[in-house]
Amino acid sequence: MPKKIEVVTFKADEALRDAMKGISNRSEFIRSAVLHALESVCPLCKGSGILTPNQKRHWDAFAHDHQLKECANCHEFSLVCSMTPRHRVHRKAAH
Repeated sequence: MPKKIEVVTFKADEALRDAMKGISNRSEFIRSAVLHALESVCPLCKGSGILTPNQKRHWDAFAHDHQLKECANCHEFSLVCSMTPRHRVHRKAAH
């Protein structure tokens, strides 16, 4: 069965519209940008920035054994479980 395709529209100001004029396949460009952005959305709040009361209770239970720690290498914050050893994210390249 073929995938159902649905048309989704959005509003763009003049500057964004003008910036996209030179893109040959705007639909594919927008699809790709949206899919890429969705990879970075918070899995709990789905990008809203707000937790429901039930999500907050789950978060509080999770946070009991986890901390936000700043990476000494890239200075980004990440969640670290106090129950398991930390994995190396930034590995030195082999020469």
